[in-house]
Amino acid sequence: MWLGSTAQHAVRAVLYITEHGIDAPVRVDDIAAALDAPRNYLSKTLHQLVRAGVLRSVRGPNGGFQLADAPDALSVARIVAPFLPSQQTRCLMGRPTCGGANPCAAHHRWQHVADGVIAFFEETTAAQLLADNRTPRAAARVVRKKPRPVSRRPATKRPATKRPATKRPAAKRP
Repeated sequence: MWLGSTAQHAVRAVLYITEHGIDAPVRVDDIAAALDAPRNYLSKTLHQLVRAGVLRSVRGPNGGFQLADAPDALSVARIVAPFLPSQQTRCLMGRPTCGGANPCAAHHRWQHVADGVIAFFEETTAAQLLADNRTPRAAARVVRKKPRPVSRRPATKRPATKRPATKRPAAKRP
């Protein structure tokens, strides 16, 4: 089970809300800026999480999004569930039917890996991911955006150029 970009944004947004939405709802603009994600896209994603019961939405000038449950009761599987296709696992070899009486060549070996991934999502909570991210070792792995390189060319002022005066042909007199 691999996560698409929407599911990844959902996990990151929920973790941001978990960390910053303890006392008050977190505005979608703040989440979008922190995640460097398009605001409208993220808003739709967050509303899907509200419909799934992962988040709750608060309206008004002080509104935003908060967790519907405690972070230690919120599994990653529950966060990504709205963004997974109904058939969660696909055949590694691309066959339309695989498993049971009709396994592909990789099915039995791959099944162990797939079961491990599913177990990770079901057993890991938002609180655990946030706690793991706060460890010094995890903080060292955080990739920070590099500042935009500054041009090394010195700034020079261009001299103002004057257009040469053009003479108009004299009007002919009759």
